[in-house]
Amino acid sequence: MTKRIIAIAFIFVCTSVAWAILGGTIFSRTYSLDAIAENRVASTWGAPQNQSPPMASFKHIVPRKEESTENGKKIIKTIQDEVTTTLPLESSVVDVNLDLEHRQKGLLWYSTYKVAFAGTYGFHNTSDKEEVVNFVLNFPTAKAIYDDLVFTVDGSPVTISNQQNAAMGSVKIPAGQVTHLVVGYQSQGLNEWHYSFGSNDVAQVRDFSLKMKTNFKEIDFPDNTLSPSEKHEAGNGWDLTWSYKNLVSGYQIAMVMPEKLQPGPLAGRISFFAPVSLFFFFFIMLIITTMRGMELHPMNYFFLAAAFFSFHLLLAYLVDHVSIHIAFAISAAVSVFLVVSYLRLVVGLHFASREAGLAQFVYLVMFSYAFFLKGFTGLAITIGSVATLFVAMQLTGRIRWANKFSLKPSEEPAAELT
Repeated sequence: MTKRIIAIAFIFVCTSVAWAILGGTIFSRTYSLDAIAENRVASTWGAPQNQSPPMASFKHIVPRKEESTENGKKIIKTIQDEVTTTLPLESSVVDVNLDLEHRQKGLLWYSTYKVAFAGTYGFHNTSDKEEVVNFVLNFPTAKAIYDDLVFTVDGSPVTISNQQNAAMGSVKIPAGQVTHLVVGYQSQGLNEWHYSFGSNDVAQVRDFSLKMKTNFKEIDFPDNTLSPSEKHEAGNGWDLTWSYKNLVSGYQIAMVMPEKLQPGPLAGRISFFAPVSLFFFFFIMLIITTMRGMELHPMNYFFLAAAFFSFHLLLAYLVDHVSIHIAFAISAAVSVFLVVSYLRLVVGLHFASREAGLAQFVYLVMFSYAFFLKGFTGLAITIGSVATLFVAMQLTGRIRWANKFSLKPSEEPAAELT
């Protein structure tokens, strides 16, 4: 009995090493190409976006006198300086529609999205005369496309030019008038969408409103960003509103796109924790066979360990081609089939299909599926472990282990063949 347990332990250790190598290989495949894959996604779809409000300014000449001395004589020159004056932003009404569309590259899903942006901005010409005002809209990123671009002032389209990742147009604005610039576009981005107030430090905004509509429920806001003033569920997503009369803040408005279940990291974690499930399975098999007087040779345990390992090996390479749920179901079915079909030849169909099949389903399939339950994996495994301990203690409470371990190999019960 003791030699058998030592042999089983050796098989367990060797299989655990194989799982560690497989898990490391999965994570290496996943993250070694992550940066390259993300750059490819950004280049073909779009990069994370950070939109800032447009700016309005005009240039005018301000004369100044400059004194100098030449040949002992004081000379006063009048110099014409060109000064740029920025128009104050009086109001902002922004509408954003975020449409999430996940895309897979390798073993990772990326949170890509479509964005429809529209904004109406009020600028006040504080000059006492008519000025030619330059309106500039900086695009949120250079790595994106901008379709259906709208650029109007007081309802009239403006001829725009593209300069350094920005759209610029010029319009004559009467003295003291508040004019409204309307901008909009359709674009695509990755992972996050931001709206800043035009400054990296503390900025002031007046009469501000931003309404955001999402097609996803799992909304998340990054650290150091503003929470919405109002939020309401709408269909498959949310209607969010940020509204401020006079805000002074260094924070931004931002939305993090929810991540899809990542097949690579999930398969890697399942592989790293696989020795725990095999330990419970071997433990239950040893208890049941001991109680029933069955004999499973260490070679039998070797093949059972190999059948367990086949689940994780198959899962690791199926997730490249099919969804994680389909890959999990196929891998589980193959592994269970291997164990049941093998044990029916060793100890009979009744034990193979009931005790062994049920134990494998619980400790391989259900244990592994616990990793799908984000936030509850540890609790699910703990409950299963405690339940296993309770059942084992109740079943073996009357066994005299001293007698079991004192049996000589020739005295051990014969294997059940039916």
